[in-house]
Amino acid sequence: MRKHLRRFAAAASAASLLALGALTQLPVATAAAEPLSQGRPVTTSSTEFTWSTGANAVDGDPGTRWSSAAADNQWIRVDLGSVQAIDRVVLDWEGAYASGFRIEVSHDASTWSTIYSTTTGTGGDQDLDVDGSGRYLRLWVTQRATQWGVSLWELQVLGAGGVGQPGDTTLLSYGKAGTASSSQDDGTCWQCSPDKAFDLDPASRWAVDPDTGWVDEGWIAVDLGAAAQLSSVVLQWDPAFATTFDIEVSDDGSTWRSVHTTTGGTGFRQTIPLDAEGRHVRVHMRDRSGPYGYSLWEFQVYGTGGAPTAPPAEPADPDFADLDLVWSDEFDGAAGSPANAARWTIDPGLPQNNEQQVYTPSGNGFHDGQGNFVLEARREDRDGRQFTSHRMNTSGTFNTQYGRFEARVKVPEGRGLWPAFWMMGSDFLEGRPWPYNGEIDIMEFIGQDPTRAHSTLHAPAYNGAGGYGGGYSLPDGSKISDGFHTWAAEWDSEGIQFSLDGRDVFYADRDTVESTRGPWVYDHDFYMILNLAVGGDWPGPPDATTPFPSRMLVDYVRVYQ
Repeated sequence: MRKHLRRFAAAASAASLLALGALTQLPVATAAAEPLSQGRPVTTSSTEFTWSTGANAVDGDPGTRWSSAAADNQWIRVDLGSVQAIDRVVLDWEGAYASGFRIEVSHDASTWSTIYSTTTGTGGDQDLDVDGSGRYLRLWVTQRATQWGVSLWELQVLGAGGVGQPGDTTLLSYGKAGTASSSQDDGTCWQCSPDKAFDLDPASRWAVDPDTGWVDEGWIAVDLGAAAQLSSVVLQWDPAFATTFDIEVSDDGSTWRSVHTTTGGTGFRQTIPLDAEGRHVRVHMRDRSGPYGYSLWEFQVYGTGGAPTAPPAEPADPDFADLDLVWSDEFDGAAGSPANAARWTIDPGLPQNNEQQVYTPSGNGFHDGQGNFVLEARREDRDGRQFTSHRMNTSGTFNTQYGRFEARVKVPEGRGLWPAFWMMGSDFLEGRPWPYNGEIDIMEFIGQDPTRAHSTLHAPAYNGAGGYGGGYSLPDGSKISDGFHTWAAEWDSEGIQFSLDGRDVFYADRDTVESTRGPWVYDHDFYMILNLAVGGDWPGPPDATTPFPSRMLVDYVRVYQ
């Protein structure tokens, strides 16, 4: 969730747990520890009943539980999302408890370290002091205390938070010289040289040469400019990732020593804590995840020392509880007048996605004199096509990063109609092609599905039909096209919260995206777009039932920061 809501949720969760603790004598977190496991993804060795799943052990509800099959060597594993410092594990056992168990941590869910072990478990409520770090924590049962399996009301993992995360120490690798076993530069991956992994641009990447580098042995290295104490390495992999690799360091770039080894590389974003010294850092890849070579969007090294170059400063995250209106159009123009040129650029657009309309510079977009702007789709011949419509954007007047972006819109119903309120990365204007610039679709609506709308993100690793997003309906299931509705996106460095009429409908969490889909490419300026498309790959073509003319009405567009 957004930062202010995360703080509220954490406080509310702690208060709830304290209240539950008073009733059930559950051990609860002190103010010094941060709950790390609640609501996180869980995997288990087995589940006794369909209703006793692993998720019940981390849901904060002491009335739900996980239970296993009736056997030893059962386990439950929680994914904390990133590497975390862990100092307590709280277990609330049901009557079927474990007398022997161990608690293990891992950075990659492959190589495990034991941080607690016992053969004299007593069941009940156990508050265990531990000392470890990892993205994954696993409770492994070596001996049951009963004839049944094992069962937990709650598994709480507590700690101080992230380890080796950006901000804890200095980013040492930004802008530094890189070398690699080979590099790709062709139409598939243009200028994918080693420096692209160190430029803090998540939409550029390094890749090995397909002609010589699609083999198991490969590497990329960075010269930090001076000796450094290293605290972590962050890797954002392309789908062509390494399952087996070493992190190596060197004082001279010639003689290397391994400081981390894994045979269970997971791809996506991996944060690897280190305690090592060296001037040069290398990812030495030894086993591919698939038939292709290796590719990294980002290779970041954190620590102290070195000769760091400060990256450009990012704007501060907005406080969504205290925002000011910084840009708006209330569309109060005279009837028939075009969009205000001081706010909007008329966008001819290209008929992407096999759309069938022509966007006209005038005629299809106008004020209605009642406080709305009209984008009108018509059935008429123009430039060899049968439909005309309108599209406009703020590319020439307003480009910005972060804030609340809001529009009150009435969308048209009808097969093949495709209205949208969305945003494009401003570097598209400088020649960076889609989807490398990033796209934020605050609202898309398919006219033949009048009860659902959609909010979606598009980036190099997830776009088109594979975009990251979700569809949603009104609480009562009524047609969205029956009236005006307010769509909004609250966007900061941690994620984007989409809402409809003030009700949250989809949250794109940066950590989740980087850990499951690919790079987060939204930390730069974007501009807004309004358009009404006709036809296209998603809605398909209009038919005889589609009403023409059809109107998308916009009451206002507002931006708060």
